[in-house]
This record gives sequence, C-alpha cells and structure tokens, in this order.
Amino acid sequence: MSLIFYKSIAAIITFVVTVMAVFYPIRAKARAHLHHNHFLDFGDAFASGVFLGAALFHMLPEASGSFRQLFPDAHYPMAGLLCACGFILLLFLERLSISKTKNYATIPYVLAFIIIIHSFIEGAVIGINTSISALSVIFLAVIAHKGSEGFALSMAFNRATIAITPIVILIGVFAFMTPIGILLGTTASVILQAREAQIVTAAFNAFAAGTFLYMSTLHHINHHQRLHEAESLLEFWCLLGGLSVMATIALWT
Repeated sequence: MSLIFYKSIAAIITFVVTVMAVFYPIRAKARAHLHHNHFLDFGDAFASGVFLGAALFHMLPEASGSFRQLFPDAHYPMAGLLCACGFILLLFLERLSISKTKNYATIPYVLAFIIIIHSFIEGAVIGINTSISALSVIFLAVIAHKGSEGFALSMAFNRATIAITPIVILIGVFAFMTPIGILLGTTASVILQAREAQIVTAAFNAFAAGTFLYMSTLHHINHHQRLHEAESLLEFWCLLGGLSVMATIALWT
C-alpha cells in the first residue's frame, strides 16, 4: 500500500467518523432530547489513554531519536521543548477563554477553536510522516478520539442553546480540518528535501505529542461530567486500558 493511498484512506475515514459522531446531536437540537451519555465518557477515557500512550511511547521518543540523529552534537532536549510548547498552547487558549469572559455561552466557541487547531495538527502529523508504522499508531490515536470528541463538542453547543447555523459551520470546519492537515502535511513531505522533511516531521511529532498530552489529561478532566466516584474510577480503568494498548503496540513498532 502506497503512502499516498494510505493517507487518503485515513483522511476519508477520519472525515466520515467525525460527521457520524456529530450527526445525532445536530438532529436532536431540542434540549429535552439530550441526555448525558456515560458510555461516551468511558469511550472517551479509553481514547484519552490511547492519546497518552501515542504521545509517550511513540511520538515523543521518535522525535527525540530523530533530533539526536540529525544533530548529534546538540545536547538540548529540543523534542521536550516542542512538546511543552504544544501542551502550553492549548492550556493557554483554554485558560484565556475562562479568564477573559464570564459569559459561559462563549465557552463552546473557544472549545471548538481549541479542538479545530488540534485537529489540524493531528492531520499534519499524519501527512508529514513517511513511516507506515508511525502513521498507523498516530491514526489509531486520532480515530479513537475523533468520534467522542466531535459528539462531545456538538453536545456542548446544544447545551449552550446556540443557533443551528453556527453549529453546522463550526462542525463542518472541524470535520474538514484533519483531512486538510493530512493534505498539507503530505504536500510538505513531498516538496521538502530528505533532511528538511526529517526535521519538520520530528518537530511536528514533538509538538503534537504535547497537544496529545493536554487532550488526554487536563482537557479530559475539565470537560467530563461524573456523578459519583465509582464512575470516575471506571473512567480511570478505561484510560489505563487505552494506555496499555499503546504500550503493547510499542513492542512491535
């Protein structure tokens, strides 16, 4: 299977999963028909574990190894710095939204902005990578989280009683952002020289690892509803399950 074909299939599957995830909340706009889905939370917790494992066991180590190979005389932890930048960027955007406004109706818009940026980074990382094994790991992490992420975003819009038109527009942007990232990342991998492509790939992997870490930790904690401690513990085990899957995959990749 060629890389271009693989990335094209990844873009199509990601788009379809996103659209399917947001279809029900858009149709069920009436708030009376919206109920909190605890199974969604458990699935999202598992996906967060997949994100966490992808960042710690695959993307960040691969980026560190690439930087060491490209710059053998440099001892600064560049991968760690870029990872921290990705984490801090999403944290800053979310904290900015809370500190600058007390109007909670705007929170879904900021949440959409954060997730749209993250979706583009996800796609760019898939597109810029030239290793099937690396692509497979990242795609697994993205697709595991994309459905629950899109569903949760739609629910957030519905709870805020926002008109249907801006919801459809933002959901459309969200659905297309990862495929656009894949397209631009693939284009960059073709245009750049081998060494340049390695540097960009390592940088994107490290930066995206930071966004994965944020989405699987602070973002996961801040945007989940829990009715009792037993449910929180079950979410923890689901997250641990996702993390374990990625740890097991690391044995073969």
